[in-house]
Amino acid sequence: MLRDAWLPRPAFGLTGLSLFFSLVRPGLSMEVTVPTTLNVLNGSDARLPCTFNSCYTVNHKHFSLNWTYQECGNCSEEMFLQFRMKIINLKLERFRDRVEFSGNPSKYDVSVTLRNVQPEDEGLYSCYILNPPDRHRGHGKIQLRVLMEEPPERDSTVAVVVGASVGGFLAVVILVLMVVKCVRRKKEQKLSTDDLKTEEEGKADGEGHTEDGAK
Repeated sequence: MLRDAWLPRPAFGLTGLSLFFSLVRPGLSMEVTVPTTLNVLNGSDARLPCTFNSCYTVNHKHFSLNWTYQECGNCSEEMFLQFRMKIINLKLERFRDRVEFSGNPSKYDVSVTLRNVQPEDEGLYSCYILNPPDRHRGHGKIQLRVLMEEPPERDSTVAVVVGASVGGFLAVVILVLMVVKCVRRKKEQKLSTDDLKTEEEGKADGEGHTEDGAK
């Protein structure tokens, strides 16, 4: 019987606040949510979660996704899955048929599942996302660790209760901030486009005056 992968269980306060600040930090890049580390039991199926938020709906004709694997931090990246109008499984020799796309781009979810995880699968997994007309590419990294035995259970009742309360509050705050950020980003991209048009029109007018003078 295969068991699902699980995440480390740090104190919720730190996890919740880390997530909060990661989502509201300044910058124009697309926000991508992934676990920093994923502990997986040898022989189990591991879902590598990767979700993102964008100010624009996903258009499959323009949306692009790359999943890559690195055996070590200084090793070269090997692409094993893409989305270009459709899912393209590159079937690397190390994975063969063990990789499945388990997300839904229309719901901002580009997760993948790795079947029958082996110790050799340890490494860094990255998802790269581009969702035009959003100009900023999103990037998430997951460090996969393969365990040979399952760690002991811990009582997390208190953490769940506190997490539910704090998590609900953070969810509302994050939603409001994301709406504000999307409005600002769209205005900035519109202003940038308008400035470009004005510059082109100015050049055209200048060329017209030059021609009139020559005549």
